[in-house]
Amino acid sequence: MTEVKMRKGEPIDRALRKLKKKLDREGTLREIRNRRHYEKPSEVKRRIAKSPKRKF
Repeated sequence: MTEVKMRKGEPIDRALRKLKKKLDREGTLREIRNRRHYEKPSEVKRRIAKSPKRKF
């Protein structure tokens, strides 16, 4: 479970921004979107083969 600790008097907007950044770094939202619908194993292989080999 992802947690964000707030300081006393910190605005909620800043805490939400921290939470979104943390979830993005961990890849949690991306994983949830991918698991929303079932993807056949052949489709997974095709998607992985299509993606770039290395990221710069």
